[in-house]
Amino acid sequence: MQLKQGLYKEYVNCHEILPVLKGRLDIEDTINCMIQHKSLLGCDYDELSEDNIFNQIIKSTILLLIRNNSLRHKYKKGLRSILPFFGNVHELNLMTVKWKLLKFQRNNQNYRMLMNICYFIVDGVLMTTQKGEFKMATFTDEHMNKLFERFVLEYYRKHHKYLKANSDMVEWDIYDTESAVVDFLPSMKTDISLHNGDKTLIIDTKYYGSMTQTQFGKATIHSGNMYQIFTYVKNKDCDNSGNVSGMLLYAKTEEETVPELDVVIGKNRFIVKTLDLNQRFDEISRQLDLIVSLYF
Repeated sequence: MQLKQGLYKEYVNCHEILPVLKGRLDIEDTINCMIQHKSLLGCDYDELSEDNIFNQIIKSTILLLIRNNSLRHKYKKGLRSILPFFGNVHELNLMTVKWKLLKFQRNNQNYRMLMNICYFIVDGVLMTTQKGEFKMATFTDEHMNKLFERFVLEYYRKHHKYLKANSDMVEWDIYDTESAVVDFLPSMKTDISLHNGDKTLIIDTKYYGSMTQTQFGKATIHSGNMYQIFTYVKNKDCDNSGNVSGMLLYAKTEEETVPELDVVIGKNRFIVKTLDLNQRFDEISRQLDLIVSLYF
């Protein structure tokens, strides 16, 4: 989709020796040209270019994957077909990227999700260097859960802009906030909070090898997950208005038992759903849109 729209461009500083002035004059280089009896000028100028940090990260990540021996041939072939779009973009050393300093604004919001994906790929590959060669790490549930979380959050930020989609802090609903006991309570930060008017949906994403646990011979929702979302919702809805709901969103696995739940507990609605990521993006998009339409 991003390739169809064209690569993001931003102004980058360029320096060249030219026969005519372009931009600002570089005195030092111009004097050197005069000493060498060359009718040339040192020029500094800004140019709108595809060769910026965002596209450099994407190209370098693609090349990193192509060079990886454990990646399947069909995926390498697909990545090589994309490379011509980055013909004017330089490769960079991914170890030097300052990920937290990347700045996003209106013109490059589409790159936020791409940068998150690149980060997790780079983190999984470069953390396992051996004798100067790159080796792909096995992504753990923790890696994949974080990637799943960021994907869902950025999807809602891009495709449902009327919703205020964030990862919010939830304060404990404690009467005596001056008590020293507060210092011992763990912080509560949601994966995703969607706000529309006075209604809030808190989504906790889960990427597990197994979506359920076995208790007393039957499959149930992970108790820790249910307690967590229950705690978030009840403390967020301190006025007991019922305007705050919670959802556990599991990435679907090959298990036959799929957890599904839609229940109201003490005015607050609690939902458990699964998202099947093993299909076309338009179908994944439909599932995510349906979650919003069911609640808001």
